Amino acid sequence: MEITSFLIYCVIATFTPGPTNIVILSAVHKFGAKQAMEYTYGATVGFGLLLVISAGLNTMLVTIIPKLLMVMQIIGSGYMFYLAYRLYKTDSSNRAVKQTATFTSGFLMQFLNPKVVLFTITVIPTFVMPYYNAISEVSISILAITLIGFLAFVTWVLFGTLFKEFLQKHNKSVKIIMALFLAYSAVMVWT
Repeated sequence: MEITSFLIYCVIATFTPGPTNIVILSAVHKFGAKQAMEYTYGATVGFGLLLVISAGLNTMLVTIIPKLLMVMQIIGSGYMFYLAYRLYKTDSSNRAVKQTATFTSGFLMQFLNPKVVLFTITVIPTFVMPYYNAISEVSISILAITLIGFLAFVTWVLFGTLFKEFLQKHNKSVKIIMALFLAYSAVMVWT
């Protein structure tokens, strides 16, 4: 396996802004690091489960990918536009929206996030399975990729925590920028 390409792909796919990372940043902004970490744990478990599913069902997915990708594009893009709208319209003083940053919502977001789904569908068959077939080797790869994803999520929590005061001071601008990032992510699913 070309480890450098593998790591570059994993880092770019997990650390760059996407729906999960934007929601994590928003959760830190609204509810603090503790609540954002709860969401992060759910997102990490969902991410790891998607990797396991990808590895286990890789051969079957190859035959249905065009249909699966189209469905995920439609659902995922719609969901990301909805999140962008909600992010823009939410009242920062309203703490009742706290249920959006839960373990369960972080977990479920991974299955509706086309960036994550496309990543998990491609990383295992592209970088792992051509070189490793043993269950132990594939499992180690899945754990390594999940760890990279977790580190990316925690980086966004730390970023949000370090810049929380700045983010709160420029709340309107931050909400607009995060909503635009989500909308951009939704558009990029179609290109």
